Amino acid sequence: MYGWIWRHLPGNTWLKALLSLALVVGFVFLLFQYVFPWAEPLLPFNDVTVNEGMGAGSVSGPTGVAR
Repeated sequence: MYGWIWRHLPGNTWLKALLSLALVVGFVFLLFQYVFPWAEPLLPFNDVTVNEGMGAGSVSGPTGVAR
């Protein structure tokens, strides 16, 4: 795939490298502006499994009561 893109870019090696960089930057921009915000509500990043109210280093039993 990358070889196909490289062969179809116009110009010499330096121009192809500059255009390739521009394509990568444009692709990353589209990901951050449109794809990631669309997919973020679908991903489980806000599903935390840490119990609230438990102090650091406390050990809890099966009922959640600190021993």
